[in-house]
Amino acid sequence: MLPSQPLLHAAVLALTVLQALASNTFIAAVYEHAVILPKAAIKPVSPDDALALMNSNMDVLEEAIKEAAQQGAHIIVTPEDGIYGWRFTRETIYPYLEDIPDPAVNWIPCTDPTRFAPAPVQERLSCMARNNSIYVVANIGDKKPCNSSDPSCPKDGRYQYNTDVVFDPEGKLVARYHKYNLFIPETQFNYPKEPEAITFETPFGKFGIFTCFDILFHEPAVVLVSKLQVDTVLFPTAWMNVLPFLTAVEFHSAWAMGMGVNFLAANTHRTSISMTGSGIYAPDGARAYYYNMKTEDGHLLVAELDSHPRLSATFPPAVNWSSYALSVERFSSNDSDFGGLIFHDWFTFTELAKPEGNRTVCQKDLCCHLSYKMSEKREDEVYVLGAFDGLHVVEGQYYLQICTLLKCKTTDLNTCEQPVNKAQTKFEMFSLSGTFGTNYVFPEVLYSGVQLAPGEFQVLSDGRLISKTRPTKPVITVTLFGRWYEKDHLKQNPQLPAFS
Repeated sequence: MLPSQPLLHAAVLALTVLQALASNTFIAAVYEHAVILPKAAIKPVSPDDALALMNSNMDVLEEAIKEAAQQGAHIIVTPEDGIYGWRFTRETIYPYLEDIPDPAVNWIPCTDPTRFAPAPVQERLSCMARNNSIYVVANIGDKKPCNSSDPSCPKDGRYQYNTDVVFDPEGKLVARYHKYNLFIPETQFNYPKEPEAITFETPFGKFGIFTCFDILFHEPAVVLVSKLQVDTVLFPTAWMNVLPFLTAVEFHSAWAMGMGVNFLAANTHRTSISMTGSGIYAPDGARAYYYNMKTEDGHLLVAELDSHPRLSATFPPAVNWSSYALSVERFSSNDSDFGGLIFHDWFTFTELAKPEGNRTVCQKDLCCHLSYKMSEKREDEVYVLGAFDGLHVVEGQYYLQICTLLKCKTTDLNTCEQPVNKAQTKFEMFSLSGTFGTNYVFPEVLYSGVQLAPGEFQVLSDGRLISKTRPTKPVITVTLFGRWYEKDHLKQNPQLPAFS
């Protein structure tokens, strides 16, 4: 006699859990999705039309989830805005929202869809997870009614939240996170009253979740790792790449390394607004990543990660980020320093005029030291060492300390502030350090073509970012990107550094 479907499902789920328990690793997947966008609308569409668009996107996501499960993945992350896109006002997004309950209600929408208000999106996501015995992470919109008894209640009588949800392999809702740090254009959503630090346990470690712009701030991102000690971060994002420091693959991999966690980043894919770049990152580097500005196709990544990276033999040592830099004298004078704006921040630069050498550049309390050797000094390419120590105030306010080895766009030093994605100069070695006032520093190495350099660099315990082997590709930038969270609320100093 054949087993019934519920018994068969329970047996498959039990086997999946046992396999995960028996191993110190797990298989992760992320899907970069080319979102099917709604037509621009002044008035809200009908609920049926909204659901039809969301089902079109979920059709694509479901195929990716099935493929990931067939490749043995235990969890898959899909992007922010991946189910309905982003062309909305507060009014026009309303038909796309569902009331998402607190996971404490112990709900499997797939098997009990009528327990709460109609939630066809949650029901379908739950069934995707259950039918494929895989954790599914998705980003949707939550709506919560309110009234005049709440002085913060919006005039339309509801809160609207940018929300991540996680369904376990049974299809149960196990996590719900309301995005705390909304990006400036997200006027369709409300800010939660307090930041939520959302975690959940799995057979392969403790997981935390946050969304896109959250990564640049202390809450909830740093809290999840430093205080709550998650092993793996789930990161749905709709990330627009900004060279030279904030391309998705570059910064997300650096954050994983700087924070010492696994990091599963799923980006949307739309090259017209520079949206691409997803990855599966470990504390010692990228296990798999995707960056493609040439096509409009989605892409699935699958890779193995340590369940508890802090217990791994490859876990990086603790770093004192300023130890080396404070112990050495200044390498060079500031006679030839000059300034330039990078993403609205005024950097102090010094040119790397020779094929090898030692250079220092300082701004305020930050001094950046570089030792380097180029394979050859090309006449048609110029590199600089740059420093920035100050408050960034465009598209958000956050305090940065940055040391960077950077390629200029042309041989004209006035172009060092312009974005570059191609280079021809290879380096034999580099060693970069800085007198950072923060412990939160993220090491970036970006090669020509916006390619990462996994396994080719390391951070020493004294704070030096060094080439581990001879770099195999031309360098765009080598950067130590520091965040000094305690200074985020300072007033901006309008005075720029003076140069003689």
